[in-house]
Amino acid sequence: MGKSIEVGQVCTFTKQISDEDVKQFAQVTGDRNPLHLDDEFAKTTMFGERIAHGMIGAGIISGGLAMHMPGIGTTYLGQEIKFQRPIKINDVLTVNMEVLEIIPKAKFDIAKISTTCMNQQGEVVISGTATVIPPAEAE
Repeated sequence: MGKSIEVGQVCTFTKQISDEDVKQFAQVTGDRNPLHLDDEFAKTTMFGERIAHGMIGAGIISGGLAMHMPGIGTTYLGQEIKFQRPIKINDVLTVNMEVLEIIPKAKFDIAKISTTCMNQQGEVVISGTATVIPPAEAE
């Protein structure tokens, strides 16, 4: 019975953010801020164009924790997050995750995982640390 993750373990994956992703996120969440949906309004903002919801990037991190590392069976406890740059429509995000710490508890372990999202220019758009309960065994 091996642990599902170890300190220093890393995982990297990519996802392109499409216009359809932004529209579906607005539909699911009810966040219809015209900054994300209205080209004419967005041109008048500091960004000069529509941008994706920052929480789309956070959601992609969540998906990475659930499906890649630690993987299926992970329980999300929290996320410290900093939105550093806008995510633009059609950006290709690269998510980098690294296990920083594993804290043994009586019934389960808690893992702290650094979570960084970069755009295709290598600029950090989101950084933070996830706190999760990893699955008890490696899949």
